[in-house]
Amino acid sequence: MLDPIVDFFTRIFEMIGRGIGYVIAAILWPFVSVSRWYTRRGWIMRGVVGVLLVGWFALYAWFFWQTQRWNAFDVDYVAKYDFSSRTEKPGSPVADKPGTCGTSAIMQVAGDLIDFNVNQNEWVPSLLVSKLGLFGLGWKYTPWFDNKAAFQLGINEIVRRTAQESVDRLGRVRGTSQIDQGLQNARQNIYYTEDLWYVSLSPFGATTPTATRYREAEKNFRDFNQRLSRCQAVFDPRADNLLRFYDQMSNAIGSTSDILNDQINASNAGWFDPRADDRFWFTYGQLYALNGILGGLRVDFSDVVKERNLTKTFDEAQGQLRAALNMQPMIISNGAESAFIMPSHLATMGFYLLRVRANITEMRDILDR
Repeated sequence: MLDPIVDFFTRIFEMIGRGIGYVIAAILWPFVSVSRWYTRRGWIMRGVVGVLLVGWFALYAWFFWQTQRWNAFDVDYVAKYDFSSRTEKPGSPVADKPGTCGTSAIMQVAGDLIDFNVNQNEWVPSLLVSKLGLFGLGWKYTPWFDNKAAFQLGINEIVRRTAQESVDRLGRVRGTSQIDQGLQNARQNIYYTEDLWYVSLSPFGATTPTATRYREAEKNFRDFNQRLSRCQAVFDPRADNLLRFYDQMSNAIGSTSDILNDQINASNAGWFDPRADDRFWFTYGQLYALNGILGGLRVDFSDVVKERNLTKTFDEAQGQLRAALNMQPMIISNGAESAFIMPSHLATMGFYLLRVRANITEMRDILDR
């Protein structure tokens, strides 16, 4: 009586097995063909091809290792600065140290974020294998090996915004004074193209890789703080400068929230959306960097924060940022917002992002009264 049912499921599983076999055969066919061609060649040709294949596999293996090793990643890195104990004002003379002025926490954090991106880790977006992709297909269109690159790009976006405001506002007195050339160099270097290797195809020829220029930007930020400590540079922590800084950061994460929304609307494939992970980790990188920059901002503008009663809102913003960084799912899902099996991590991250933006906008409105 049950034999027809058993036969039906047996046939189903046989068909599934046969289909999987066809797929595996299709994937292995190029490799089988190459191996047959290889065994028919002479020893010289085998040696040359063998060396090239070993080099190719070694290059990809090294790339895979670099994308999976997130060195010095620490969601609580802001606490290690111990900003609450800092009493020196950036650019202001230190009472018991003649000829010495306070340094900027913002510049310190910006320099450290660049150091994290290009010194403590490899800058993934400009690595050769990152540019080659998977058999010509960009890694961002696959589910693999693009998370770290997206994370680094998110950090870099916040550092760029910081450099912009440092040149235009923080490192000068009012809009009619001369800009600081060191900060101008930092802005030029950090805005360098993000994915350049040693050779460029457009225009063709040798070029400076991205990581080298970013290291120069880090040096520019460090040099500015050294000059500030010798009272040879200017840092202007006015309320209107803080307001403009909030505008920059609000615009950055506002744009990202729109990117997340577009991806949520474009797909609800859950765990099988290959673009969901890089969208998620780009946002995560922005919030990771913003957590440190806001911590430095709070110290450098401590007088304004106290005078305008921004302390509570600052606490809420930093609490939201830290809570968002607890989201580290193994597989990023872009499912329907009401899904049970495959939730929408993008929607959750977007919620935190908008909460942070709301806090920043609230502080901006308080300053604008």
